Amino acid sequence: MIETKSNVDFSLKRDLFGRLVAIVKDGVEKVGVVPVRAFPISAPTAGFALLDAEGHELAWLSDLASLPRPDREIFEQALSAREFTPEIRRLLEVSSFATPSTWTVETDRGPTRFVLKGVEDIRSLTPPRLMVTDSHGVNYLIQSLNLLDRHSRKLLDRFL
Repeated sequence: MIETKSNVDFSLKRDLFGRLVAIVKDGVEKVGVVPVRAFPISAPTAGFALLDAEGHELAWLSDLASLPRPDREIFEQALSAREFTPEIRRLLEVSSFATPSTWTVETDRGPTRFVLKGVEDIRSLTPPRLMVTDSHGVNYLIQSLNLLDRHSRKLLDRFL
């Protein structure tokens, strides 16, 4: 059974424009719905909300297992498209130890460059994890400082 805030049972589909649509009571279609994780970093498998296009909560799910398989697959695809968080595996170089600086890194999705506006854009999560936010608002995850190579740690230490 789906736990919902307003007792709204739903199914999901994509419209012709690729937008996510929730079909709720009496066949009413809510276009442009957005699935979100309550705690994407600390508890990624528990607690999900389905929001309408205005950001109002349509439904709350404790876990995705409560959804039928086709709806769960659509929900998970929409989550992964929304939650683009590459993982930094190596720091190759930084343009300057003062900010803003351009970082060249190797991620789990390939090499990239981004601008770090300030040291406040490096946030500590549950140790030893860090979140680095670039000048465009893209978040990069460092799973563990201990897993970084010596050169990467040396560069990163200058900013911590």
